[in-house]
Amino acid sequence: MTDAGLYRETLRPQFHYTAKTGWLNDPNGLMWYEGEYHLFYQAWPQNVKPAGRVWSHAVSPDLVHWTQLDDALLQEGERQIWSGSGVVDHHDTTGFATADEKALIAIYTITHPFEQWIAASTDRGRTFTTCPANPVLEHIRGHNRDPKVLWHEPSARWIMALFLDDNDYALFGSPDLEAWTRLCDVPVPGSGECPDFFELPVDGDPANTRWVFWGANGRYLLGQFDGTSFHPESGPHESNWGANCYAAQTWSDIPADDGRRLQIAWMAGGKYPDMPFDQQMSFPRELSLRTTPEGIRLFIRAVPEIEALHEATHSWADAALRPGENLLDGLEGELLDIRAEIEPADATAIGFTLRGQAVDYRVAEAQVACHECTAPLEAIDGRIQLHILLDRTSIEVFGNDGRISMPVCFLPDPADRTIALRAEGGEARIVSLDVHELRSAWPV
Repeated sequence: MTDAGLYRETLRPQFHYTAKTGWLNDPNGLMWYEGEYHLFYQAWPQNVKPAGRVWSHAVSPDLVHWTQLDDALLQEGERQIWSGSGVVDHHDTTGFATADEKALIAIYTITHPFEQWIAASTDRGRTFTTCPANPVLEHIRGHNRDPKVLWHEPSARWIMALFLDDNDYALFGSPDLEAWTRLCDVPVPGSGECPDFFELPVDGDPANTRWVFWGANGRYLLGQFDGTSFHPESGPHESNWGANCYAAQTWSDIPADDGRRLQIAWMAGGKYPDMPFDQQMSFPRELSLRTTPEGIRLFIRAVPEIEALHEATHSWADAALRPGENLLDGLEGELLDIRAEIEPADATAIGFTLRGQAVDYRVAEAQVACHECTAPLEAIDGRIQLHILLDRTSIEVFGNDGRISMPVCFLPDPADRTIALRAEGGEARIVSLDVHELRSAWPV
């Protein structure tokens, strides 16, 4: 089967990343270099898990259109390669750079015993060579794993967040990615594995920042980091209200003229019967910190690059939505970008039905519900905002400009392309509604 044929199967997501064949899970090694977003990820390419775990690899110029490359890191004999991160060594602290290329460094866990290794690439991530100094961090405790590394400019050294065991993590520092010193311990109650650690401005103010310490299930702490110790100020807070979101990681080395904190997650637990692939990534998201009545919180929005796939658009403004009516009557689709601002007014509920799946706003509970998941969403000045991405096997709901994020997977009836918008219990007002039909991101 050709690549184009592979990307057209009945249940193949059309703008969420999937491998050509086989299983994928945790995103790894996310970095930007010379115009390419790199997405490495845990994979069993033949979908036979005992056969060996690898870091598979894809690149994109725009976070939307991905090209899968050759696998980047292969299993070391009986020792499996587990999750980790990637950085561009701009200061050549490792000495691996060439005259023409900076070194791209993969930092990852290798198992039994669980140690941290590094490998370097000087051909834009196409091939990697393991470092003679491995392991750069020997076994500490339990299944210590999933190193997330960043360059900390104020202290001019690398910082590693590492999962230890239970709900315990630690931070380490290094001048060269080879010699590491333990800096401090960071417990994150109710979390575990796959840490991330990054700084964000609050309300866009670069003079007022917080550091985010993130666990695999999306729980996070907010606090201050002085280059040696992380000082939590609040949390753990929830960031994920969906059934299918795990092990999210952010990209390193995004250019300063972009400046965004970009993230992608494994939409864990989706079902894809009789398909040559298994599992999908979320659509890339942008993270920000904003002040809310509850305090500073993380906001998660789909990146605007989705607009590259917009085709036909259907719009409404200042429209009444009465019980028994379907504002979207006559429309259908399987790939949609929906953006709505709604005044519930007298309605008790407002709901979309997308290929048989309900996305409801329950007014009395101030709550969004989708696929047995719920998320709190208070109206602001009597209005709510919903941004919904519908792909063949998933719905991602973002509420009030990213205050909530709800990624869910579902198995549709391939023949059901119906969509609807309804009100219950009374009349609601549609302040604005745009339904964008999307084309596939895969090759035609």
